[in-house]
Amino acid sequence: MEDCVWSVNRRAFLKTGAVLSGGLVAAGMPLSQAIWAAEGKVLKVRSTINMTTFDPGFYSLNHEVDVMNCIYSKLTRYKAGSQWGWELEAAEKIEKVDPTHIRFRLEKGIKFSGDHGELTAKDVKFSFERIIKHNSPVKVDWGSLDHVDIEDDHTGVIVLKTPFVPLWMMSLPAAVGHIVSEDAVIKATNDGGNFGTKPPAFSGPYVLADWKSNQYTLLTRNPDWTGPKPGFDEIRIVPMDDVKSAERAYQAGDIDFTEISLDSLLNFKNNPPVDTKIEERPSLDCRWIGMNMDHPKLKDINVRKAIQWAINVPQILDAAYSGQAAVATGLIAPGIVGHRDKALVPPEGNVEKAKEFLEKAGLADLALTIDTLNDSLSLTMAQTVQAQLSQIGISLQINSQDSGSFWTLGMESEGERWKEVQLISNLLASFPDPAYPVSWYVRAQVGIWNWERFRSERYDRLAAEAVTIDDPNARAKLYQEMQDLMEDSGAYRFLTHGGTPIVYRTTQMQTATRPDGYPLFPAFKPV
Repeated sequence: MEDCVWSVNRRAFLKTGAVLSGGLVAAGMPLSQAIWAAEGKVLKVRSTINMTTFDPGFYSLNHEVDVMNCIYSKLTRYKAGSQWGWELEAAEKIEKVDPTHIRFRLEKGIKFSGDHGELTAKDVKFSFERIIKHNSPVKVDWGSLDHVDIEDDHTGVIVLKTPFVPLWMMSLPAAVGHIVSEDAVIKATNDGGNFGTKPPAFSGPYVLADWKSNQYTLLTRNPDWTGPKPGFDEIRIVPMDDVKSAERAYQAGDIDFTEISLDSLLNFKNNPPVDTKIEERPSLDCRWIGMNMDHPKLKDINVRKAIQWAINVPQILDAAYSGQAAVATGLIAPGIVGHRDKALVPPEGNVEKAKEFLEKAGLADLALTIDTLNDSLSLTMAQTVQAQLSQIGISLQINSQDSGSFWTLGMESEGERWKEVQLISNLLASFPDPAYPVSWYVRAQVGIWNWERFRSERYDRLAAEAVTIDDPNARAKLYQEMQDLMEDSGAYRFLTHGGTPIVYRTTQMQTATRPDGYPLFPAFKPV
């Protein structure tokens, strides 16, 4: 397997004092402080999120995949570099037989940790089908998957109900493409369902040695890995929601790799820390102000339109990003099929037009709330929106929350909070296929990830059709219309895709990232 995953140094692994049993993270056995002073090559990085799961079939946040890339294997993976593409990982060969059949042949000798044997086509079948069987919230990533046929221990065929073009750039190389051990997961869960934060077996170059919510994730070399040796003995991942805190941590030497804010980019360029390289990467993420269409105060489309037109996007970006971020025209970022040249509502909005819509709703004033993450960037954006809406007689109360609370806000499965949601300062991390960002706003996602509770039969039909089309120009037209439908509902005011400036210490590492700056930790090398 070409420079994908890596072998383990058993001596370095044992130095950490981590105790693993059958591939399971040792429950109730915290690592001693000695682990943080262990000898060997250590990669210290920041994550923008607090991990909530290590189960690829039930992932919640895209940066959780950064860890999954280290501890599991996939048929294919994203290429590192500035251009989007994929390459083989656990697959020795993969080919499209026809639009609904993809045959793969696995590399031989990939082992699961513990006594769970070799990674086989049976595990591939189990890993992919369990996502559909257990009705995972992220089953949309697999689109029209029907089942996987097994031809022999190392060969199988992925069978789709209908063509699913995003399989190549979304399903296989990303989260739901990771392969878990059927034997280990069945033993751990009985039914093959969600194993959450306790992976029962590993098949990548690293293992999850320890994890403390809101504190750290510690990865160490996998003693059962027989592939190329990974660059680092340990990877220490520290969650920091707030980018300003991450910048201070980098400057203090506590971490050696992090994303920085766009408004700090110029300062870092003018006064770079010693031995630091700065890279600017475009982002696929999207930020917008969303509105819960089912809330009594927001049921009238005239109220939603008034809010859309009252929001001046360039003002928000000046305040939050010091003018370093470009205006978004929709969910789909520049360079991705389906990107719109412009939005329906001009970026600057129009206060007088906003007042007219409010008058049509029969209102002179209105009190609303906006839910937002509590990091400095999100709060600045919410405060700017608050000031803008005050110009048309809308008072806005800001409800700031940590990531653990915020990311369950609109989920019906998590209680009744969704009923109280009004405005949302929302954020979506994406993959390089347009099907991913638009897939969360079909009717079936209402109460899951569709927090605006947007419903459109036409949108759903376009979403189903677009994933079957190979021609990028024909696909683009459908995705552009879908974004028009979202915006025309009044429930969305698209803000920006931001950017992904990253900094790292050149004396510590050679990095490997996706084109959007997301780290591919298994390919990081020490200097």
